[in-house]
Amino acid sequence: MSTALLDLVLPPRCAGCDAPGALVCPRCAAELHGRPARRMPVPAPPGLPECWSATVYTSVVRRAIIAYKERGRTALAHPLAGALALTVAAATGDRPVTLVPVPSARPALRRRGHDPVSRLTELAAGYLRAAGWPTTVAKVLVQRRRVADQAGLSSLQRAENLALAFRVTAARNGSEPSLWGGAGPIVLVDDIVTTGATLAEAARALREAGVAVPLAATIAATRRKGESYDRYGG
Repeated sequence: MSTALLDLVLPPRCAGCDAPGALVCPRCAAELHGRPARRMPVPAPPGLPECWSATVYTSVVRRAIIAYKERGRTALAHPLAGALALTVAAATGDRPVTLVPVPSARPALRRRGHDPVSRLTELAAGYLRAAGWPTTVAKVLVQRRRVADQAGLSSLQRAENLALAFRVTAARNGSEPSLWGGAGPIVLVDDIVTTGATLAEAARALREAGVAVPLAATIAATRRKGESYDRYGG
């Protein structure tokens, strides 16, 4: 039986701490939503947009994201997207905004059976529109070649692995005119920022297509070894 179906027929347990009674308990929800702030990796790769995240990548946040992405607990998209929407709002104010999700690799999509970042982006956009923010989603980035799993790679290895990995599918006269037509700032969307290599490569592909990319938003920012939570505003 799928995890998503079990979530419907069995009493829920918190994805962050495994306590019974809620998909995400109030304590873990507070940690997940955190304090949206500008959190940049150090060192930042060239071309990385200004990165904002809801929180740091704590054990609670890690368990919730992995449960959503890898273990079929797709109902977690709603609280995770809520954290993402708060982050976009903090980064952009009340301006119109266009959200561009970072694409997942095709093997990962087949393995997971869903597109986690795209779903989070759509839900976050819906929350922002409901709150009065004019928000558009433009799914214009695709992978142009296969890349290796990023887990365990150094900053340099991640950058090399992702070099020229993305391209834009829509031209200026194509299906996504909002990218070039006054829809407010472009905000790249991903679930986590670690070294910034993925977001920097996505920004490069958009700039190559003539699109300025000032901002990126994620649910969490990975804390580097030896760095305190205060540095990340958490």
